[in-house]
Amino acid sequence: MHAQPRQTILIVDDVETNLDTLVETLGDEYDVSVVMDGPSALQFVQSQPPDLILLDILMPDMDGYEVCRLLKADPATADIPIIFLTALTELEDKISGFTLGAVDYITKPFEFLEVKARVGTHLKLKQALERLERQNLELQAAARLHEDMERITHHDLKGPLNAILSFPEVIRESGYLNEEQRDFLRAIEQSGVRMLDIINLSLSLYKMEMGTYELKPDALDLLRALRKVARELNSLCEAKNIHLECLLEGRLVGPRDELYVMGDSLLCSSMLSNLLKNAIEHSPVGATVQVALHRSRVCEVRICNQGETSPEIRERFFEKYVTYGKAGGTGLGTYSARLLARAMCGDLELDASVPGETTVVARLPLPAVTAP
Repeated sequence: MHAQPRQTILIVDDVETNLDTLVETLGDEYDVSVVMDGPSALQFVQSQPPDLILLDILMPDMDGYEVCRLLKADPATADIPIIFLTALTELEDKISGFTLGAVDYITKPFEFLEVKARVGTHLKLKQALERLERQNLELQAAARLHEDMERITHHDLKGPLNAILSFPEVIRESGYLNEEQRDFLRAIEQSGVRMLDIINLSLSLYKMEMGTYELKPDALDLLRALRKVARELNSLCEAKNIHLECLLEGRLVGPRDELYVMGDSLLCSSMLSNLLKNAIEHSPVGATVQVALHRSRVCEVRICNQGETSPEIRERFFEKYVTYGKAGGTGLGTYSARLLARAMCGDLELDASVPGETTVVARLPLPAVTAP
């Protein structure tokens, strides 16, 4: 087993007795080097950068302030901690040193225990910062690997999915299909398109978590997206005898109604799908899930279902992996829905103020009104 290499210290002072005292104090624990002027210190550091520098302020030709300024101006030496050695006690002198980048002061005449304590503290801090930097680099590398794997997975999944999307049309053109069989083919096509959307969305969600997603907003019909999601969730509604009710400004939405918001069609549909699916799954059999839309400064979408959210998760309702009372639940639906809403410059909030009900409120930006 190899012994840990000793940390290195450079002492810069033009008084030999000071150097002797500091070497005697620190030499048992660290590898100590000494120089007696500023130019020699700069030359030494370039060839053998130490872990820490003890730097006298008052020296002829080039004082400690100038040495510190030059070291901090060079990226190769800027991170080396510098502790000033000084007989100066004025506050202005200390502020000057800290402004230049020094981490601490040791006042002459030296107290042995103080010197050891201050040097030891800053060397431990330097080690901790270096570990943190290494961990940060490892996390960045892991994030890049994760994104690369996502891209590879997307590419590999799209190949067989293209076959799923193209074969129904080939089968349809062959003829001899009854209406039920045609419905099955349409369901396969719709499921394939939905799968393709999910594959495309997964990388976007990862970028949203990393803060690197770039939205390209466009005006989209929110009611059209809502109708599409309702069709996709129809079988889930039928299984629980759930009725979906959609209101616009307090009245039932008609087949020709439109409501435009700014966002992305895929993100908006996925957000609505997650929220409606969550509302349906947490509703009692035979209940009504209401979607109420209102325009003011923004578009407000209130999705309300019967069934009260447990008080113990209300504050964490949109956090990752938070779930309650749902077998096999991942706690990712509402989390991803909020990511999607915020990516479109909107947001989500939970309204649990009415006993026995849960309401999720989504707010999305409206298109800018063009002056006539």
